[in-house]
Amino acid sequence: MTQQPDTAVSGEWAEALIHGRRTVLPKRLAAPGPDPMQLQRILGAAAAAPDHGELLPWRFVLVPEPARGALAEAFAQALRERDAQASGEQLAQAREKAFRAPLLLLAVADLGEGGEAIPATERLVSAGCAIQNMLLMATALGFGSALTSGKAMDSGPLRALFSLRAQERALCFVSIGTIAGPKRGRTRPAVDAYVRVLEAGP
Repeated sequence: MTQQPDTAVSGEWAEALIHGRRTVLPKRLAAPGPDPMQLQRILGAAAAAPDHGELLPWRFVLVPEPARGALAEAFAQALRERDAQASGEQLAQAREKAFRAPLLLLAVADLGEGGEAIPATERLVSAGCAIQNMLLMATALGFGSALTSGKAMDSGPLRALFSLRAQERALCFVSIGTIAGPKRGRTRPAVDAYVRVLEAGP
């Protein structure tokens, strides 16, 4: 018979993990990244996200080292589309973003087609929960992580590189690695800053 965890201890551990998670910029994430077993634990955590209707309305695409060059060129092409006058230095900066973290994934959400039973907003919430589960598992394993996006996310070059379907959206990149620089914390908002109680009617 499986022994139930001590709720007081597990609750304190979960609270410490959640509040201990910090965004570490990709340029401060160095090798080594997660090994294959750790990666499976991180990816497996996504499966615990709420998923109304069991649609699996999200997926992740690993970008290994051999594919970073193609991603770098997609970033550069996306910048050229937005700014035909982009300098060589600006294009180099766009390319460099593809090489920063040892582990890089693209989070993709399937928003469905209009009129479906599970709306796009609920699908996005499910994707967000999957991403957060992965970030928390990465933190539990001792790694730093970050989410990054930008104007290239919905560009033609990036959509073509990742073979995104019409109803799919590239949400963000997930970067994970060993923390190589100081983590800069931020002040967490107080609970009463984002919680209200619905007033009863007359």
